[in-house]
Amino acid sequence: MLTLTIGTFAIALNHILLISALILATLVGWRVAKRGGENPESVLFSLFLLGMLAARVSFVLMYWSYYSSDWLQMVDLRDGGFLAWPGIIALLIGAVLYGWRRPALRKPLSAGVITGLLFWGMTSLSLSVYEKGTRLPDITLRNANGEVVQLADYQGGPLVINLWATWCPPCRREMPVLESAQRMRPDVTFLFVNQAESMQSVSTYLATQGLNLDNVLFDASGRLGQAVGSMALPTTLFYQADGRLINSHLGELSQASLARAMEPFDTAPAATRKPTCEASATC
Repeated sequence: MLTLTIGTFAIALNHILLISALILATLVGWRVAKRGGENPESVLFSLFLLGMLAARVSFVLMYWSYYSSDWLQMVDLRDGGFLAWPGIIALLIGAVLYGWRRPALRKPLSAGVITGLLFWGMTSLSLSVYEKGTRLPDITLRNANGEVVQLADYQGGPLVINLWATWCPPCRREMPVLESAQRMRPDVTFLFVNQAESMQSVSTYLATQGLNLDNVLFDASGRLGQAVGSMALPTTLFYQADGRLINSHLGELSQASLARAMEPFDTAPAATRKPTCEASATC
C-alpha cells in the first residue's frame, strides 16, 4: 500500500509516517517536561521545519543542473525532492544548540528528538522493505487499438509505469517531463496507463498537446491502482527487469525527482527485454 485513501482524499504513507513522527516526538517531549523541564513543542516544530529546509536545499544542490534554468522550480515542493540525511544532520545540530542555550529543554527535547527519529527511521525502513518485496501485478490492460495486453509482457528490462488521467493537473504538468525521459532513455520502457477514461478523449488530449508517448495503455476500472495500493494520481512506479518494485513516487515529477528515482536503473545488471509496442501513442 502506497497511499491511505479516505473517500476522495488520499495521502502518501511516507507523509503520514513523517507527521506521525513529529506528533509522537511532541507527546514524548511533553510527558518528559511534566516531570521537570521546558515543554519542547514549539522547538520540535522549528527543528522539523529546519530539517525539511535542509533536506530540500541539499536536494536542489545535488541536482542543480535540473534547477539552474528554472529558479521557481526550486521552491516547488510538489516534486517531493528531499534528501533525508542532510535534514537529519541539520535537525540534530539544531537540537544540540537549543539544548546548550536552554538547559531546561535538554531532557524533554532529547527524548522527543530520539523518539521521533527512531519511529520515523524504523517505520520508513519497514515500508521500503515491504514495497521492494512487491512484484509487477499480473493484470490485463488495453492498448489504443482496443487490444488486450498483459502487463507482464513488458517485463524484461527497466520499466516505468505512470498512472494518470487527463483531468489531473499534476499529471498534465509532469507529462512533458516523462515524454522527454522516454526519448532520452531508450533502455527504459515507459508505460502510460490511463485511469478510467475513454480512448477517444485520451487520443484527443495527446494530439492537442502535441505529446508523442509510447505504450499508452488503458485501465478502465482502475485495477492497476488497486493492485499497487495507490488510488492517488499521478503515481509512478519503477520496476527492475525481474519485475520487482524498486521505487515509487506519488505526485508530480520534476526532471530532478525523476532522475533520482531512475538512478537504480543505472547500476542494474543488463537484461533481455521482451518485445513491446514501439514508437507511437497507438500502442
